[in-house]
Amino acid sequence: MSVARQAQPAWRVGNLASPLIKLYNPLHLLLAMLAIIAGASLPLLSFAPNRLLSGQGIFLAQLIVQLNARYWLLAIPALPLLVAPWLRPSRINHSILIIAAAALSTGLLALAGHEAQLRSGATESLARVSFGAAFWLLLLTIWLQLAEALRGLALRLPAQVVVIVLALAPAAVLLMTGRLDSLSLLKEFQNHQEAFELALLRHLQLVTFSVLPAVLIGALFGVLSFRSQTARKLLFPVLNVIQTIPSIALFSLLIAPLALLGSLLPHTGISGIGLPPALLALTLYSLLPMSHGTLAALEQVPAAVREAAQGIGMSPWQIFFHVELPLALPVFLSSIRVTTVQAIGLAVVAALIGAGGFGVLMFQGMSSSALDLVLLAVIPVILLAISIDTAFKLAISILERRAGRQDHD
Repeated sequence: MSVARQAQPAWRVGNLASPLIKLYNPLHLLLAMLAIIAGASLPLLSFAPNRLLSGQGIFLAQLIVQLNARYWLLAIPALPLLVAPWLRPSRINHSILIIAAAALSTGLLALAGHEAQLRSGATESLARVSFGAAFWLLLLTIWLQLAEALRGLALRLPAQVVVIVLALAPAAVLLMTGRLDSLSLLKEFQNHQEAFELALLRHLQLVTFSVLPAVLIGALFGVLSFRSQTARKLLFPVLNVIQTIPSIALFSLLIAPLALLGSLLPHTGISGIGLPPALLALTLYSLLPMSHGTLAALEQVPAAVREAAQGIGMSPWQIFFHVELPLALPVFLSSIRVTTVQAIGLAVVAALIGAGGFGVLMFQGMSSSALDLVLLAVIPVILLAISIDTAFKLAISILERRAGRQDHD
């Protein structure tokens, strides 16, 4: 027995199964692997003699081999993101990852701007340096890691917005100081600045003047559906059919009747193409989410609250305005948020019937095989949708917080 004890090693066999380094976040590991694969196998940038010719890929390895000190500095913020899967979750580590992600994304953008200045020279040069597939994938993985770290901090929405704005601030400085002007995307903006401003104004008009009537009509439909089962059975099948019609088909279907109406009423400005059919189609598409959202907002009001309001002698209108509407407001705003974001995306297609908007630049770029012109239209649409979505979420968060304080008081 004593011999057996002496033969037993000092460490336990079970220790062999325990890993030397613990994996804390598989998502960070997946993103890090994707970033490594993208950076190693795909071009970071693309160089072309002009906007019509195909570009030649510039790989990250080529830039690193140049032994430029500023390029090697990217390794400093990249290292925390690569080891992020094995970092113990803590507020300090999450903060480090956020700072590293912001620094690395800004560094990649600065690298692209510097290479564009070296390779294309003056702004009037025909040479173009564009973002490659690796750049977009690296940017995506970096910001997904930032979002995951931000989620780990468990901050409130206003604080999250502040962190994101601070993370974007260095990139905004690069943009405003002209460090990125030699990039092909910025050259397209300089060449189409007037068209860009007109497209932005028209896109905002399309969204605003289609969502406003949809909010009013959809809210009315939602209230009717809440009060009457018959109205619900009649309205929602029709709205569902409208929603299933492809956007291009719906725009086309409205051309003939609106052209006929315009000929009968020549001084009203109604026509088969342009703004009227686009606004009508976008409004029709917005009715279903607004009606469903209003109905869901009213249905989530507790029945006990209504009964208590009736018990103190409130009339049906008083119950609606003083009880149901305040309690349903956060969900109602959520439906407006969904409707507005949907309209921002669908408004791009309205350019096919002459309604203008960012779709004009997008389809122009597609027809001329100018990818950067397409991006000049797509990126603002994405940013506009994210901004509107965030603004509504902030408003909903403030309302819910105030309601919670009132309940607590």
